[in-house]
Amino acid sequence: MEEGWKRADLHVHTTCSFDVLPVRDLHPESLYEKALKLGMDYITFTDHDTIEAYEILGWNREKLIPGVEMSVYDPEFAGHSLHINIFEFDREEFFELREIAEIEHDLKSFIKYLRRHKLPFIYNHPFWFEFHREPNPSAVPRLAKFFPVLEYNMHELKQKNELTIALAEKFGKGIVATTDTHSGRLGKVYTLSQGDNFREFFRNIEKGKNYIVPKNLTRELLIDEMNTWIDLIFEKSQKSSDIKNYLTGIKSLDTMVKISRSTLLNYSPKLNKTAMNLFYMISNTGLPASFYIHSEKSFAKEIEKNIEIESQK
Repeated sequence: MEEGWKRADLHVHTTCSFDVLPVRDLHPESLYEKALKLGMDYITFTDHDTIEAYEILGWNREKLIPGVEMSVYDPEFAGHSLHINIFEFDREEFFELREIAEIEHDLKSFIKYLRRHKLPFIYNHPFWFEFHREPNPSAVPRLAKFFPVLEYNMHELKQKNELTIALAEKFGKGIVATTDTHSGRLGKVYTLSQGDNFREFFRNIEKGKNYIVPKNLTRELLIDEMNTWIDLIFEKSQKSSDIKNYLTGIKSLDTMVKISRSTLLNYSPKLNKTAMNLFYMISNTGLPASFYIHSEKSFAKEIEKNIEIESQK
């Protein structure tokens, strides 16, 4: 660090994302202060398709870099939705990009705009696919060619992250390690690069002149993450009325939210505590985590076979 290396976690969600619990610990102000205390040299919040965090914090805070995670569904060229992190844009550029993503559904036009405006951008979790869309893993290598940097994501299995590393090496792309946290655990993994400003920092990543400090999704990490969510749902969100309308799209989490918000539990702290302890007990058995890890490993094997078959054509 004394030689000028800078540290950043380039994928962090706040309460401004639809799938983050509306609790104080996850508010942009709280996470900004946490990032400062952790010694992050560049701080960015990449909420889903919104810049609300920057409207709350202001755009010129110390070390704060404008960021957003944008979803682009291009049924013709890509065949599925991609999540793309973009940095150092202004309001006008954000709304123009959102128009391309939501109205034109044109990935090539979207990327052309990013390049024309010289905006740093990342292909997030390349082998992750939205639950309600048909996965199209064979398209990922072709799509990766359009991106300067690929993401090594803490919430993906080692097998998937290794496939991402292999793509980055094959096509000469940069790689970053991110938490993609929705529960306030920023900085658990990070990227090291040099640069007196964010553009230089990111340019060195594009050139591969950086280091990553990564982790992969494991049974133990997933149990810990589940327990964090239980704490957030049953303890820290008790005074929040907004949680009644909160939905992640993940059935297990949404079920916990509905149970925690039931009238009976709200009027009985003892019953609420009992329900919370029951969920902790289930989580700590490791069974839900093991089931998820097993299904993800099977899917990772299918992806690898799919890519091998595609490369042989």
